[in-house]
Amino acid sequence: MVNHLTARWRLGSLTTPGRQATKMRLTFELSERDLTYFRTALRASRKAVKDAEESEIIEAIRDVLDDIRRNEPLPDFVANRIPQLESLIQMLTDNEWRLPDEDREQLLATFVYFGDPEDILPDDIPVIGYLDDVIIIELVARELEHVRQAYDDFCEFRDKFDREHGKDIDPAIRRDRLDRRRQQLHQRMKRRAARSRKSGIWT
Repeated sequence: MVNHLTARWRLGSLTTPGRQATKMRLTFELSERDLTYFRTALRASRKAVKDAEESEIIEAIRDVLDDIRRNEPLPDFVANRIPQLESLIQMLTDNEWRLPDEDREQLLATFVYFGDPEDILPDDIPVIGYLDDVIIIELVARELEHVRQAYDDFCEFRDKFDREHGKDIDPAIRRDRLDRRRQQLHQRMKRRAARSRKSGIWT
């Protein structure tokens, strides 16, 4: 059976003098052949992760984001996903969250692909150069949906705890509370991920 993934993108606003902004919605389908390309690319990225320092990958992806921002105004389909990419970076680098190794490796591989200027669509091609990178981000975000939800809940719990107890709380008590909540959420995201339908991008 062929595995198809349907994606819908709003490709920004098009403006001309004296006219209102117009929007275009593009719907396309990723076939099994398309997904095979991205699987192969991500497998190569995962191999690259093993030969690189995590800090170097994170620094490189942040440099790429800085370069992208220097090209503003950006197409909406790129600009709207920068916060999504930044949230993935935050989830990876949050030492109190301790992202599990498998999820960590997948995110690092995603960043390696995104940071490659010579992928299927070279990033220096105006407008569409980041289209394949956006697709990768969208696919990975879907795969990690339950991880992202769990991390959001962890951040909410941590923020509430810090507001209620302030800076005078015993660090050992705070660490214990956060550890317990993190363990609960890690277990929850594993259960939900096991029940969810995957795109198979990592298989």
